[in-house]
Amino acid sequence: MGPEKPLPIPPFFETVDDYVDSLLHFASSSRLLQTLCGGVHILDFYTRSPGLYSTILPESWRSWFRDRDIMDILDLLMREDLSQLQLGDQSAKWRGGPMPPVDLVEYLQDVRKHLLDRQPRPSSSPLDETKGISRSVSMGMKVKKVHEVENFTRYVDRLTADIADTKKRDITHLVDFGSGQNYLGRALAAPPFSKHIVAVESKQHNIEGAKNFDVLAKLVPKPLVMRNKKEYRAATGQQKKKEERKGEKQEQGEQHEKSDFCDSNGCKPSFDQTISEPLTSNDISIQNGSSIGIVSHALPSPPQDSNPPVKEAVEEASSLNGQKEENTSEQAPTINGQNHERDATKTTNLQIYTEGSGSVQYVEHMIKDGDLSPVISQIIDVSHLSPSSPPTQTSQPIQPPTTSPNLMVISLHSCGNLVHHGLRSLLLNPTVSAVALIGCCYNLMTERLSPPTYKLPSLRPPHPRLQKLSSAHDPHGFPMSSRLATYPLPDSSGGGAGLTFNITARMMAVQAPQNWSRADSDLFFTRHFYRALLQRIFLDRGLISAPSASSSAGGSAAGHTSTLPPDARLSSSDDDDDGSAATPLTIGTLRRFAYADFVSYTRAAVRKLSTPNSLCGLDPGFVEKKMGGLSDDEIRGYEERFWEGKKELSVLWALMAYSAGVVEAVVVVDRWVWLREQEGVGEAWVEAVFGYGVSPRNLVVVGVKK
Repeated sequence: MGPEKPLPIPPFFETVDDYVDSLLHFASSSRLLQTLCGGVHILDFYTRSPGLYSTILPESWRSWFRDRDIMDILDLLMREDLSQLQLGDQSAKWRGGPMPPVDLVEYLQDVRKHLLDRQPRPSSSPLDETKGISRSVSMGMKVKKVHEVENFTRYVDRLTADIADTKKRDITHLVDFGSGQNYLGRALAAPPFSKHIVAVESKQHNIEGAKNFDVLAKLVPKPLVMRNKKEYRAATGQQKKKEERKGEKQEQGEQHEKSDFCDSNGCKPSFDQTISEPLTSNDISIQNGSSIGIVSHALPSPPQDSNPPVKEAVEEASSLNGQKEENTSEQAPTINGQNHERDATKTTNLQIYTEGSGSVQYVEHMIKDGDLSPVISQIIDVSHLSPSSPPTQTSQPIQPPTTSPNLMVISLHSCGNLVHHGLRSLLLNPTVSAVALIGCCYNLMTERLSPPTYKLPSLRPPHPRLQKLSSAHDPHGFPMSSRLATYPLPDSSGGGAGLTFNITARMMAVQAPQNWSRADSDLFFTRHFYRALLQRIFLDRGLISAPSASSSAGGSAAGHTSTLPPDARLSSSDDDDDGSAATPLTIGTLRRFAYADFVSYTRAAVRKLSTPNSLCGLDPGFVEKKMGGLSDDEIRGYEERFWEGKKELSVLWALMAYSAGVVEAVVVVDRWVWLREQEGVGEAWVEAVFGYGVSPRNLVVVGVKK
C-alpha cells in the first residue's frame, strides 16, 4: 500500500531506524545546529558586541565567505555535490577560488544527510496521470494551488482504492480538516473522483465562499430565487420611479395587498423570499436542485397557515437536532439543553454535485482536539440522494445521519497543531480508518515540554490567567511521540530529556532555500538587512534596551535579546511579575513601496509604530519622543556604515535556513514515530506527493488502522 520504506530517508542510511537514531543524535548534540536553529535572531545582528557573525562562525569560514558571491555560497549549501569536492588537494580550486574549509563542508554534509528526500514517488498506474481537475473546478486557485490539489487528489484517490482492496471495505467519506475555500474537497467530489466529502471549517465566511465556488464551477445549480418583485423592491427600497408616479388609488390598493407583511415598523419580506435566501446554519432543510442545506432559526418565521409542507419540513429538521422552533427570536437555539457556543458544531449545507456522484457536506466546527464525534454524528446518508432525482421542498424527506460511515481524515497544509489533532482522530474515533495529512506553519505549533514562545507576544489578550498560561505546557503540542518527549539530551547536566525547538527554529523550518533564485534571495536579504539595521537605530535612540551582556546569542525564548524599556509600553500591555518589559518590538508587514530604500522603510516603520493600537503595544508618544528629529541623512548614514555587513547577514540567514531542514525532518519524523507507537495503527509512512520546487511543504503523513 505504502512505499518500500516508511520514511523518505537519504541513501546514506540503509534502514529507517538507523536514520531516526542518527537524526535525533545530531539534532540534540550539534552545538552549531542548535545555535543556527533557534539560538540566534536576525534582530540581534547589529545590536550585540561582539557581533553575532564573528561569535558564531569560525574565522576560516568568514574568510572564505568574504571573497565569494552569495549565489556561489547558496549553490554550495543547496546544490553542490559535496562528495566530489577535493578537500585534501591544496592546489584544487572551486569556481576559480580556493576550496571551502574542510569543517564547513563536513557540517554541510552532516545537515544534508539528515534531510528527507522530497522527490515524489512515481505512480504505478499510468491512468493516474490522466486524472485531473477541470478548469471550472480549479476556479479561484493559483498555479501553486492547482499543482497541490491535482497531485493530492490523485494520491488520495489511489490511497482509498488501496485501503478498499486490503481492508475489504470502502471509504465512505473523506473528512477535510480545515477545508477553507474547499479547493481540495471540491476537486475530490467532482468527476473523475466523485468522493463524498465532509468539509470541516471553523469560519462561516469561508464556508459561504466555498459554496459560491461550487455554483461558479457549475457543480451545483444556481439557487432559483422566486419572489414577489413588488414586495421585494418595497422592502429593499428599490421601487421603480414609475411606480412612485402611479395614482393614489392604485398605491392604496397595493398597500392593502401588502398589509400582511407591512406594519408601522416597515415592510418585511414574505416567506417565499425568506426560504430562497442563502442558508446559514443550525438545521437541515432542502434547496431545489441538488443541495441539502441548513435553515437558520434566525430567519423570520413563516406566517400562520402559509405553505404548511415547508413548515413541517423545518419542524422535522429541528427535531433531528433536538431543537425546538418556539421562541427562536428571543433566545439562542439549544442542543441537548446547552446554548450554542461560538465554536459549536453546525451543519451548514450538503451539496450534491450535478456531475458525477460526489457530494460535499459543510460543517462549521472549531477543531480543538482529535474528537470528531460532533462532526461524525451529523454526517448525512447520501446513498438515496442524487442530482438526477433532486429533492424538492414538499416531497423529499429529510435524510437522517448515516449510521455506518467509514472515514478517512485528509488535509492539505494544516497549520500548527491541526495535524496533531488529525492524527489523534485516528485513535479517538472508531469510524476513522485512515489519515493522510500534509502539514505546514510549524511556527504555529505549541510546545509540549516547555512554556510557549510567541511570534507576536502583544497579541496575547490581557487576562489574569496570562501568567499561568505562559508557563503551561500544551499536551497537544510538539513533540507528539514518547520517544522524542523522553529522548535524553547529551549535554544536559541535570539529566534532562525531551527534544524541543523554540518558535525561531520552527519558523526557519518553513523556509525553502533550495528554491531561492538570485532575485528572490536579494529581495528578502535586503528586507532582513533593513529590519536588523532599524533595530540598531532603535537601540541608539533608546527605543529598545541593550541586550544583556550576560545572555548568550538568542537568550530569549524566541531567539532574540533586545526588549522594550518598561516605560515604552501602553498600560494595557502585559508586564512580567518583576515589572520588566520582555515584549519584543514587532513591526510586522509593510506595504511594498516601503522597501524601495532604507529611508522609505524607516519612515514607514516609525509611522506604523507611532499609530495608536499598534500590534506591539507601544506607546505612540514614546515612539515619537525617541524617534523625533531623525533626519534622512542620518538614516542614510546608518546604511552606509553597515552596508558591508549586509553580506554577512545574508550568509548567516542562508546557513540558518539550510540548517532548519533538520528541524522540519525532526517534526515530520516525530509524527511518524507517534503513529508507530500506537497499538491500533497497522501501517504508517511519510512520502512526498508533489514537487518541492512548486510547493516545499510536500510531505504527507499517512496512518491506517489495523
